[in-house]
Amino acid sequence: MRAPGARQLRWAATTSATTEPTQGGQEGSKGTPTPPKAVKFTAESYPELKRDARFAEVTSDDVKFFQELLGSESAVIESISKDASDDIEPFNTDWMRKYRGHCKLVLKPETTEQVSKILKYCNDKSLAVVPQGGNTGLVGGSVPVFDEIVVNLQRMNKIRSFDQVSGILVAEAGVILEVADNFLAENNHIFPLDLGAKGSCQIGGNVAANAGGLRLLRYGSLHGNVLGIEAVLPDGTIVDDLCKLRKNNTGYDLKQLFIGGEGTIGIITGISILCPQRSSAINVAYFGLESFEAAQAAFKEAKGQLSEILSAFELMDGRTQKILSYVKDKKLPLEGEHPFYCLVETSGSNAEHDNEKLQNFLEHVMGEGIVTDGVVAQDQTQINELWSCRETVPESLGHWGGVYKYDLSIPIAELYQLVEDTRERLTKAGLVGETDEYPVVDVVGYGHMGDSNLHLNVPTRRYDKEVEKHLEPFVYEWVQKRNGSISAEHGLGIAKKAFIGYSRSDTMIRLMKQIKDLYDPKGIMNPYKYI
Repeated sequence: MRAPGARQLRWAATTSATTEPTQGGQEGSKGTPTPPKAVKFTAESYPELKRDARFAEVTSDDVKFFQELLGSESAVIESISKDASDDIEPFNTDWMRKYRGHCKLVLKPETTEQVSKILKYCNDKSLAVVPQGGNTGLVGGSVPVFDEIVVNLQRMNKIRSFDQVSGILVAEAGVILEVADNFLAENNHIFPLDLGAKGSCQIGGNVAANAGGLRLLRYGSLHGNVLGIEAVLPDGTIVDDLCKLRKNNTGYDLKQLFIGGEGTIGIITGISILCPQRSSAINVAYFGLESFEAAQAAFKEAKGQLSEILSAFELMDGRTQKILSYVKDKKLPLEGEHPFYCLVETSGSNAEHDNEKLQNFLEHVMGEGIVTDGVVAQDQTQINELWSCRETVPESLGHWGGVYKYDLSIPIAELYQLVEDTRERLTKAGLVGETDEYPVVDVVGYGHMGDSNLHLNVPTRRYDKEVEKHLEPFVYEWVQKRNGSISAEHGLGIAKKAFIGYSRSDTMIRLMKQIKDLYDPKGIMNPYKYI
């Protein structure tokens, strides 16, 4: 059944992974989700990692220095002189409940100057540091491994300025993404990044991870949208490069080292970013297709016919939609089942013009037999309903206990072939089945077809070493042979550090290490991760 009141177009066709456990007690989910379990320490999960003997341990004198520096009692959480483990635990553990550190000191600075003094002190004392934003990452990059000090930027949450004419926003790193976007909405602009975690992730962390998300097809990556940064190096040096110019061809563009640098050479404290005008006309269509080849044809037609108003083109295989429907007890917008589904969003300034272009596109793919069934949203409620068919997929896949997740860039012609090859591999190994004796529920794929980014997901009833043995390094080797990337938008963190060689040459890795050594010679910034 389609969304109530949605217009239905009907025709006959001519022919790491990271792991993401479910959150217990989700309302509206069918069946009983697996309850959250105690989080294993990262050091136990990665026994090859040993605490770096160069780093000092935090003392009561260190705590006293930071208390005097930050002033506010709430700005320092410590378990040195007292037991504050319950208060520190949220900073020690990632939201997926996969990574967990032994941090005993959390600092919450309010100014860039305070961050500078913190890092200078830590560098002088050889105290390791982990920068932390909203802690919504997927590769363990924002939580400690051992007893590193967490520097959380949640108190650096001010929007410093916004220029209505240029659309340039200057804000501190701790501003929540959704808060920034709501502020821009009041000024008829939009933040050029949208994520499912927008209600808790922070824009500094987004930039440090070079987050991709749902708006990349339309607005490009943060490497292009971020005009300037303010950051602090390990020795306390403030990088005052909050440029507000779209053109500035004067020397090395050093800010790019911090975008996607995952806090390994410094802490981003502020950004200036170009924000587009908010579109007044939004349209969303959701349709079913019989093959991945048809999905490619639909994308090609969408680029040609929708061009300047095309803002998203998302792909979901039929298996993800079937799982979503089961777990959420949700009726999908289309009748019947289809091997593939696509969601197309357009955004522009003229509703009548955009609607006409979307209708012409749909009539064309209907006439050519590319698409077999579809609906178009008629209001904001239906837009949200259609988007939920894509945005609630990750949550639904964790229903049985966990998910092995791979975030990959693959040449678009072979984007879905990896899903099929992985499914065949695990099935032949006797690991996939419908009953509890089989660890794997299914192998599915979805993602941002507009930028050739596949999310390969393996929902499981339990984590199983045999499954992992069949997944890795198979997935990474498969991607390497096609000159793809083992991390399209999630970053490296601790989860993918060991696998960077599948996407980068020895020369590139050596150059990266030289940059790390140059800016962070003592290695205190976010150690044990990245490279």
